[in-house]
Amino acid sequence: MESCRQHVAFVHDYLLHHGGAERVLGHMQTMFPEAPIHALLYDEKAMGGVFNKEHVVPSFLQSLPRMLQRRPKYLAPLLPLAAESFDLRDFSVVISSSSAFAKGVITRAHATHICYCHTPMRYAWDFTHEYRGDTREKRILSLPVRMLQHYLRVWDRAAADRVHYFIANSQTVAERIKKYYRRDAAVIYPPVDVEVFRPGQPDDGYFLIVSRLAPYKRVDLAVRAFNKLQLPLVVAGDGPEKNNLERMNESAKTVFLGAVSEERKKELMERSTAFIFPGEDDFGITAVEAMAAGKPVLALRKGGVAESVVEGVCGEFFDDSVPEALADGMRRLRERLGDYDGKVIRRRAEEFGGDVFKKKFSDFVASVT
Repeated sequence: MESCRQHVAFVHDYLLHHGGAERVLGHMQTMFPEAPIHALLYDEKAMGGVFNKEHVVPSFLQSLPRMLQRRPKYLAPLLPLAAESFDLRDFSVVISSSSAFAKGVITRAHATHICYCHTPMRYAWDFTHEYRGDTREKRILSLPVRMLQHYLRVWDRAAADRVHYFIANSQTVAERIKKYYRRDAAVIYPPVDVEVFRPGQPDDGYFLIVSRLAPYKRVDLAVRAFNKLQLPLVVAGDGPEKNNLERMNESAKTVFLGAVSEERKKELMERSTAFIFPGEDDFGITAVEAMAAGKPVLALRKGGVAESVVEGVCGEFFDDSVPEALADGMRRLRERLGDYDGKVIRRRAEEFGGDVFKKKFSDFVASVT
C-alpha cells in the first residue's frame, strides 16, 4: 500500500459541516495524508480547519453564490455533473466517501475505485416519499420533484456500476446496497473516538438525546413519551424540527440545549443515566459514544444501532415508532438500571474504536490494490 500512497485520491460529497461522514473521512485520510480530497462543495469556515484547505479540491459548484452553496438540494440537477467533472487521471486508487454523488466520479481505465458507502442516496431511494412531503407547496411541485427523483435514480444506479468495491458502514446499509445496486459490500463499521470518554462519572439523573433535530430522527417520539413519563430529559442538538419539538413539549423536566460543543456533549453523556436513540440511522455513532461513557442505550430496533447495542447488556430496544412503545422501553430500562455494567458496555464500544477501523480499512485497501 505504501507504493501507491502518492496516487490515492479521496472524493467526498460535501464538506459543509463536521458530521459523522466527515469523521470517517478524517480517519481514512490519516492513512493517506498526502491524498487530495475532492468535494462537490467546501465551506472552510464551517469545517473549522479539520482538513488542510491545500488538500481540498472543490468542484465547479464552488463558483456559485454562497446562498446556493449552503443549500445543495437546490443544485440537485447539477450534482451528478459536478461529480463527473473531477479530473482523476493521475490516481491509481480512488476512495469515495459517499451517501449521494461522490461514487459517481469517472476514473481512469485501470484505476481501482473503492466506495465507503454511508448509505445509498436516500432521497432517491428509501426516503423518496418523505422528501416529497405533503404540504400544499410540495404537492404543487410534485411532478417536477418526481421527475428529478427518477433522473437521480437512473444516474445513481449507473454510477454504482463505476465502483469496483463497496464498503458499507453497517449490515443495514449493505442490505440497501444489495437491494438498490445489486452489489455485495464488505462491512466496516465507522470509527468512534471512544478513548475521549470517561466511564464511571457521577450520574446526574437525566436521560439524554444528542441528535440533529430533523424529522427522520424521531425525537418527537421521546418528547411525547416523556410528556407522560415526567422524567428528566435533556435534548442536545439543533435543526429544523427544534421549534416544533419545543411546542409539543408539555413537561417542565424536558430541557432543550440547542447545539453543544464536543466537550459539552462528552460531559453530558458521561453524567447521564442513559441515552435515548429514538430514530433509525445508518449506524448511530452517538449511541456508541454513550456506550463508551459506560451508559446503557434505549433504541429503536432498526438500522445500525441494532448491530452495536447488545440487548440486555448495553441497553434495551423498542419495536414500534410510537410514544407508547418508547415509554414501555423506558419502563424496562429503568427496571434493569442496576443490572448494567458500565465496564462491559465500554468494552463493547471499544470494538468500534478508531484503531479497529483503521486496521480493517487498511487491510481491505491492501487486499484489493
